[in-house]
Amino acid sequence: MNDAVLVVVIVVAAVLLLYAMAAVKVIPEYQRAVVFRLGRITGARGPGLFLIIPVVDRITRVSLRTVTMDIPPQDVITKDNVTVRVNAVAYFNVFDPNRSVLAIENHITGTSQVAQTTLRSILGQVDLDQLLVNREEINRRLRDIIDDVTDPWGVKVTLVEVKDVELPEAMRRAMARQAEAERDRRAKVIHAQGEYEASQTLADAAQRLERNPAAMQLRILSTMTEIASERNSTLVFPIPMELLRLVDTLGGGRTPSPPAPPAPAAPAEPRTPDHRGASDGAV
Repeated sequence: MNDAVLVVVIVVAAVLLLYAMAAVKVIPEYQRAVVFRLGRITGARGPGLFLIIPVVDRITRVSLRTVTMDIPPQDVITKDNVTVRVNAVAYFNVFDPNRSVLAIENHITGTSQVAQTTLRSILGQVDLDQLLVNREEINRRLRDIIDDVTDPWGVKVTLVEVKDVELPEAMRRAMARQAEAERDRRAKVIHAQGEYEASQTLADAAQRLERNPAAMQLRILSTMTEIASERNSTLVFPIPMELLRLVDTLGGGRTPSPPAPPAPAAPAEPRTPDHRGASDGAV
């Protein structure tokens, strides 16, 4: 009899121990436990140690950490009818554990599907140039739209980034030719602007030298110093252009005019044969 009572006591103690172990739950800092009691939600518990009623209560663990989700590559036709392949990445986290469990079956899968659909929709409304240049604006629009959809689920989308845009090979060659032509155009414009500024500077310098003849002489001497060398025995002395113009003007008045070309000779008249003498001889 005593043995039977001892066995019963041991069994009851074991059941109570298992019951107590099942009632004690520990949740880490980055998780919350959504408790359902007989099918009805009682709220989120944690972090740390808390008790539940075994068999009556059921818990669902929800992570509050930021999830990094790769959006699979999507084939997108842009507004200017260019087919590109785009992939992106989204960052989101759960801010309301209760809604993330009650409003949607799997918030990670739902966010992924919404991100893929929104990516195709938004990129189909922009041109290829906008997709390549206005990347920040497109990322902001993607984040706002996806966040509006996932907000009722208790999910906060913090960032969406377009990672890579794959272009067809023909489009890459066309863009390379366009970039090369643009660089050539800029080079020509810069060269023309340099020539224009140089001409303006030379014109200003000429006006200043014209107002100060002494400065012109100093400039001539400076130029002679630059072109002279230690082993050069040739002396270069510049002649003013005004002197050459004066000599040309004075010499032009005494220059004899070239002789007139002879008149062409008059062409000789053709001689007609004397048929009369020939006929007389024959007679």
